[in-house]
Parts: sequence; structure tokens; C-alpha cells
Amino acid sequence: MTTMTDSSVREFKMPDVGEGLTEAEILKWYVQPGDTVTDGQVVCEVETAKAAVELPIPYDGVVRELHFPEGTTVDVGTSIIAVAVGDGGAAAAEPVQEAVADTPATAEAEEPKPEGRQPVLVGYGVSTSSTKRRPRKGAQAPADAQGASAAIQAELNGHGPAAPAAPAAPAAPVAPAAPATGDRPLAKPPVRKLAKDLGVDLTTVVPTGPDGIITREDVHAAVSNQPATPESQAAPAAVAPAPSPTAAPASYDTTRETRIPVKGVRKATAAAMVGSAFTAPHVTEFVTVDVTRTMKLVEELKQDKEYAGLRVNPLLLIAKALLVAIKRNPDINASWDEAAQEIVVKHYVNLGIAAATPRGLIVPNIKDAHARTLPQLAGSLGELVSTAREGKTSPAAMQGGTVTITNVGVFGVDTGTPILNPGESAILAVGAIKLQPWVHKGKVKPRQVTTLALSFDHRLVDGELGSKVLADVAAVLEQPKRLISWA
Repeated sequence: MTTMTDSSVREFKMPDVGEGLTEAEILKWYVQPGDTVTDGQVVCEVETAKAAVELPIPYDGVVRELHFPEGTTVDVGTSIIAVAVGDGGAAAAEPVQEAVADTPATAEAEEPKPEGRQPVLVGYGVSTSSTKRRPRKGAQAPADAQGASAAIQAELNGHGPAAPAAPAAPAAPVAPAAPATGDRPLAKPPVRKLAKDLGVDLTTVVPTGPDGIITREDVHAAVSNQPATPESQAAPAAVAPAPSPTAAPASYDTTRETRIPVKGVRKATAAAMVGSAFTAPHVTEFVTVDVTRTMKLVEELKQDKEYAGLRVNPLLLIAKALLVAIKRNPDINASWDEAAQEIVVKHYVNLGIAAATPRGLIVPNIKDAHARTLPQLAGSLGELVSTAREGKTSPAAMQGGTVTITNVGVFGVDTGTPILNPGESAILAVGAIKLQPWVHKGKVKPRQVTTLALSFDHRLVDGELGSKVLADVAAVLEQPKRLISWA
């Protein structure tokens, strides 16, 4: 996780906080250069494709440099913070303060502000940092760096609109020294692909990004500055720079439309839903049920001292009803092993609860929910919901689910056709509970009614099994006493 860059400075790298995650976005820094940190102290909060996670530093020392500002998406294994440790830690704060107070005639020293918690752009940190950074490939005027810093960072972050090609053009006449022989130009894979598609030699491109990194704007600027050739005149479409995926069209009206970058939890959810929808053959069945007795039981449990301080609501009894239905029909609790071409029946239930959060939809699950009593289940549901609302759900809490409940009724929706959480066999959607005219004991009366929808993977769950599970859930909610006779 850490490597030594010299005798007193250690680089803390972005760890893989989940299983196989490749990147994470820095949401918030809790420390700044010059701050003292101790082993286990949380230094930042990051958002992965699964959750927001706080990262602790694994050693004592003084923060020397933050390599990335808040909002930057960083690959796993990339150094994000430099910390002076050991003998170097005692004197680390002094060079940082000197770097802020000094005003040398270099762009790197002029960029950071001496006051406030302003993020430090990549490559524009304090000049006295002892971390070893790759030198810039070309000289750049301080004014150029300061004017283009926001656009450059937005491009590197991958979640903001890229700067138009026009502002990058003035940088083209500034001819930096050519890269040394055999020195490969610095550019990210998407930029290399863009250069290849446009026929641009990266060794001839003027880099304007931090640490001499070539950006998309640099490639487009190189194309616009190339002299016209017979081939380019004959086929101008082949040379015309295509708009960047993160750049808005030239005619884009920001007053009429808003572009929201897809990243983090929302990006992972989108990919998972597409994969699930087009991998597992979905079947959805519906049933409308009178839950008047269940609603009365909810009110009674709220008055029970054993449930004092616990979250008691219809979802609690719906979850218990589903667990009872799974116990009566255990084959529903399974998964499909594509590699082995086998159905894997689970003898435990990790009950997922779909939760809408500001960062997107997540599905944490209650481990071994089948073994919990009703009060224990109530406590677990309350903790799960509170943690999700605070954005503190851990990646482990979202792994290993077997079946899921999604409560669309809280939005006033009657029902829906839910998509399976990847790797699971079934998902139950619960609609809004409303007073409706209902035939009860031969007479039409106002009753509390809801509609349930069960989606299941038809590769391992046939219509009979799915129907039995849905019918059992409805039966328990209609007559809650079955929680005793069927449990």
C-alpha cells in the first residue's frame, strides 16, 4: 500500500477498498499540507463504484503534499498523498510554510493560495515537496497555466465538460523543448486513441497538462495547426476533430439543458442493471392483496415495549413474510453459475433492501436474515437504512445478497417490474398501501390494499415456483397469524 520515495517521505496509494475496483473519486480531504497525522487517522473520504469509504493513513508523520484535489477520480494504486515520516516528519511543516510564504518566479510556487483550504491541482503543489515527480516536457507561462488549470483538471477528472479547442490554441505557438530521444510522451489511453484516430504524432504535440501530460485539447490543437495536405483536403471529415465524450456540443445551451456525468455508484448501477436485464431472462408476476390486518399489527407492535426504539413499519412485516415464503420454497433462494452451468441453492438468506441515496441506488443486505427474530430484523433494517442515508454503507454490506426487496410504494407508486440485482434469483417490489374499496366478508368495504410484484430469473425459477413464493407472501400479509403457523 505504501512505498518509500526517499528516506523521509512516504507515498500513500489509493487502495482497492472493494473487490476488483479500479478507481475511486476523492470526495473530501480531512487534512492539508503541514497537518500532523497519526497511524489510523482518516485523511480523506472516497467514493467507489459501490460506496463512500473513509481512508485511514497507515503511519505517523506530517502531510507534505496532496497530489489530487477533491472531485478527482484516481486509479487504484496511484499515490494520492505524501507524508513525511521519521526524522523528516519533525521538519516537514517548516518547508511547507516556507513554500507558501515564498514567491519564486515559477508557476508551481505561485499557484497555491496561502490561506483557506483550496484544493491543490495536480502538478501545482508546493515547490518544496520532496516527492519525486516527473518533469514537465515543455515550458509554460504562469498565466497560461493559471488560465487553463480549471479546464485541464476537468478533463483529467473525467466528469466535467472539457474546455473548447479554441482557448488551447494560444499555447501552440509556445514551442517547448522536444522530448528526449526514446522518452515516451505522457498521455492517458483515451487521449492516445484520439491521437491515433486523428493521425497525430504525440511526440509533436505540445503538452499543457500537469507534469507534461498531453490532453485532448492538445491533440485537437495539434490537428488545427497541421498544414493542409492533399489527403486532408480530399477528406476533411477524417481530420476534423471529433467532440470529446465529456465536452458539450458547440450549440449546447446551458440554460435549457444540464449534463450530469455518470460516475461512481450511479455508473456501477447502470452497468449492473444493463448486464442483469440482458443476461437473466426476467419474468414478473403480480398480486393485489388486502393488508389491513398487517397494518393493524404494525400499530400494535409500535406500542410493544420490546420494540421500543426500533423501526417498526410495514416493510418489517413484508420482509418477514418474504423470509417465511423462502423457507417454504427454498429453491427460490439460488443463483446461476454460468461457468459450471449449475444452479447454486443458498441455505442462508442475505436479504437486500434497495435504498435510494443522493449518490444513486444501492442495495445493502442483511446477512443471515433468515436466522433473525422479528425484533432483531427490525434493528437490522433500521441500521441499514440509517447507514445508507448517511452514505456510509460499506462495500461488504452490498456483497453476497440472495434476494431483494424494493419499496416503490414510498413514492406513491402502485407497483413496477423490478430488475434483478446481479447474481440474485428474485426481487420483490412493494407498491403503495392505500385505502381502496374491497370485497370483505361479502360486502364492499374500504380496506388497506397493496400490489406486490415478483421478478425472478426464469433460468432457475419456473412459473410454478415463482407463483408459490408470491402467493405465500400475499397470504402472510393478508393473515399475519401465518407468521406463527408457517414459521
